[in-house]
Amino acid sequence: MDHKRDEPNLSYRNGISQVLLYGEFTTKASRKVRYALSLTDRDLTVQKITSAPAGRSKVVFNLRDCVGSRAVKADDNTDAGAYFTAYFYPFKKRWMSSGVARQRTEQCFRVASSLDPHVNLEEAQRWARAISEGSALQRPQRNGVLYSEVCRPCKVLLLLNPHSGKGQALSLFNGHVQRMLHEAGIPHTLVVTERQNHARELVREAELSKWDALVIMSGDGLLFEVVNGLMEREDWEEAIQTPLAILPGGSGNALAASIQYYAGWQPVSSEELLVSCGFVLCKGLVSRLDLTSVLLGSGPQQQRLFSFLSLAWGFVADVDIESEKYRHVGAARFTVGTLVRLASLRVYQGKLAYLPAAETGGHGRGHHPPPRRSMVASSSSSGFPSSPTTAITTTTTTSESLAELSGSVSTSTQLSDASSSSSNSSSLAAPPCPASTSLSPSPSPDQNVTNTFHNYCNSNNAFKSTKGRSGGEVGTHPTTTTMSSSLSSSASPHGGPTDSLLVPLDQPVPAHWTVVPEEDFVLVLAMYQSHLAEDLLAAPESAMEDGLIHLFYVKAGISRATLLRLFLAMEKGAHVATDCPHLVYERVRALRLEPHSAKGTITVDGELVEYGPVQAQVHGGLARLVAS
Repeated sequence: MDHKRDEPNLSYRNGISQVLLYGEFTTKASRKVRYALSLTDRDLTVQKITSAPAGRSKVVFNLRDCVGSRAVKADDNTDAGAYFTAYFYPFKKRWMSSGVARQRTEQCFRVASSLDPHVNLEEAQRWARAISEGSALQRPQRNGVLYSEVCRPCKVLLLLNPHSGKGQALSLFNGHVQRMLHEAGIPHTLVVTERQNHARELVREAELSKWDALVIMSGDGLLFEVVNGLMEREDWEEAIQTPLAILPGGSGNALAASIQYYAGWQPVSSEELLVSCGFVLCKGLVSRLDLTSVLLGSGPQQQRLFSFLSLAWGFVADVDIESEKYRHVGAARFTVGTLVRLASLRVYQGKLAYLPAAETGGHGRGHHPPPRRSMVASSSSSGFPSSPTTAITTTTTTSESLAELSGSVSTSTQLSDASSSSSNSSSLAAPPCPASTSLSPSPSPDQNVTNTFHNYCNSNNAFKSTKGRSGGEVGTHPTTTTMSSSLSSSASPHGGPTDSLLVPLDQPVPAHWTVVPEEDFVLVLAMYQSHLAEDLLAAPESAMEDGLIHLFYVKAGISRATLLRLFLAMEKGAHVATDCPHLVYERVRALRLEPHSAKGTITVDGELVEYGPVQAQVHGGLARLVAS
């Protein structure tokens, strides 16, 4: 049995922080080595008790990097001790490359100050609760960003596209995300999407009050579906306030990379980016997200979409769609697609006009970007195989039945003893889908019970899409399928806020708009986030919820070599400083594009839409995003 020393005077201050808890414990691995732990409101200090000089064996863990802490009794009934574990994801140097990335660190300690197991468990729970609550109070400080918090304990609906990127999203979830959610004590229901627009239909009809956040694990296409599903609801104003979280599992992962950039963290990719976004989700801080209203066509057939990332015409859109055939290589598909398209560079004719941000008298909510960096003196005057099953996995801390979820699904239920911290913040809602899921009788708190029921059905119809069906989140973007065709007659194409800056497409743009005199373009790219892909920092001056569209266009006449240099420079955002005479960058609040070329490609958030006239207006802070 461990003998605990008397606690020091808790008025002692470790540096500038008051010590809240102090104790001496052993670890699960060794009961011979003792550690002195001191907890402040900012960090957990672990000091190995040894004859070595002080400081050599001391490690300080910042509570900012902690996602949660749990307490359990000993597995062995003959052991009267109890254990508490704290889970940290601090920045550490990479093993194989330069820079730092978040890496998991687990600290587990044994409490055995009493012969009574219940006393030891209560002490372990006291430490776990204090660590979790201290972690929840640590918030990033960024000027102009207003944070709220997903309620604790929170329940999230996690939508996963199994065919995004290299088709590894489900294995990545099992390998990283599920463990992180367990560590943070976040109950979750996993829905594996079956087909294009499955997520869109689900959130359009779901009872959102049953969820505190919607988590999307895929590329950017699945989030595009979810956003538009929410905006097609009759209660869209309330629905779009549901916090959205992104876990990168696709090829582009642009929003995930943008969140990393806005936080001021070093750029990472692949699984390191997934761990970073998982950490952000576990911390549960919510900021605002700009959405852009995109109008396609005119008259009674006009379609309206909501975009969170980009609008592209020309080279960028061509690469995005044509590189689908290289999806098996992951993010490298864009590099391959760029080289292929450079070999036969196209020029598009059309008319471009925009409303400069200065004309609207502001830059949106909370952010005032630095003065515009001019790059040029603008002359403008104005076949996956079908899977036999689809799974819904529910992890919860209670034995209550879940509401019905839609569709025929197989169900796997896990019950955990995840401890959770409390919060005074109000609950923000999020969704399920209509089918029934039942939970097994509640096990003991230290058990994980899994029940699986299988119902055989087609899991993905991406390759079967035809004109008139929705294109969206799944692993392909068939060129015969456009997102505008997916808006059914039952969903109002004009739900959402009024586009007060736009006039009908059959009317001229207002006189205070700028009309670009050139009519020959290589590309037009409108960005509302910093990144176009994991490794493409397209709009380095973009900021979270800045209420701006960052408009880039490249005029005809640029050489292949110069265009290649621009895209290579874009990896670090250096293209804005190249002074390329063909590249123009403007901050705008609205734009109109009228293609004159008979054929072409337009994408919204990387999704193919109907080719033709399009106009857009940004709506600052319309949605909510789990970010850091």
